[in-house]
Amino acid sequence: MATQNTVAVLGPGGTGGLLAALLSRSGHRVICLAGDGTADTLRRTGITVRSAQFGTFTAPVEADTELREPVDACLVTVKHTALDAALTRIPAPALGDALVVPLLNGVEHPAALRSRLRPDRVAPAVIRVESTRLTPGVIEHGSPFTEIDLAGDGVPRDRLDALAAVLTAAGTTARVVGDETVALWAKMAFLAPFALLTTRYGLPLGEARTRHRDELQDLVAEVTAVSAACGAPADPAQALARYDAFPPGAKSSMQRDAEAGRPLELDAIGGALLRAAERHGVSVPVTARLVRELRDAGH
Repeated sequence: MATQNTVAVLGPGGTGGLLAALLSRSGHRVICLAGDGTADTLRRTGITVRSAQFGTFTAPVEADTELREPVDACLVTVKHTALDAALTRIPAPALGDALVVPLLNGVEHPAALRSRLRPDRVAPAVIRVESTRLTPGVIEHGSPFTEIDLAGDGVPRDRLDALAAVLTAAGTTARVVGDETVALWAKMAFLAPFALLTTRYGLPLGEARTRHRDELQDLVAEVTAVSAACGAPADPAQALARYDAFPPGAKSSMQRDAEAGRPLELDAIGGALLRAAERHGVSVPVTARLVRELRDAGH
């Protein structure tokens, strides 16, 4: 689709800033929504990306503290801990017919968004990327991939296909997947053990998977059992193989947040997992202990 789209990006941090810059570079109009200070900076400087995959480039963006006009799509790229506050920046009347695409960790946010916005325009997505905001408007993209799975039960398929085409043309690998639950749980089943184990012990993945192997195996077994109960079967052996193939220095975003003293997405990941386990009667003692120990540590 060669026509120019207008895309709002709510929360131009590591993920949102990267996508905003890529979309702007490929010819789309991008409106970043953030606080006063960040919005002022982005209007002046644009967004600079440093990336092995995309090179180093600077792309101009518009910026505001609130959406004031209809857009084709709004990417929601804040952390789960900031979602409620951020949603005040996208009033439902201003969104109009826009697709609202949350790229958040966890599995509970689509229902929360559908209760506040047009349910048939909420298109949950999963992104696989390592990207960090160094300062407002400066993004360091570390992974050699940027992969997006778009879903959305009840969202018109042609709208999803059109957005996937726009994102792919901008440089990502975007595809539409048929089952929202499977897509969200596939990410959750990988992320939860990684985040809980590395954050609890303050270790990068290589050391965590070696020194706490039994716990990792137990976590994977518990999480895949919950995922299957929720309608998204997962293979524990395959999950373990993915952790073993990951670079040993890898840290989870939750661990990075803990190191920086930022609020953790502990409830969106660990809490949501425990709630799903309870709903389906799945026993998850190791998950429950790690979540409890992280909460007891002040997280």
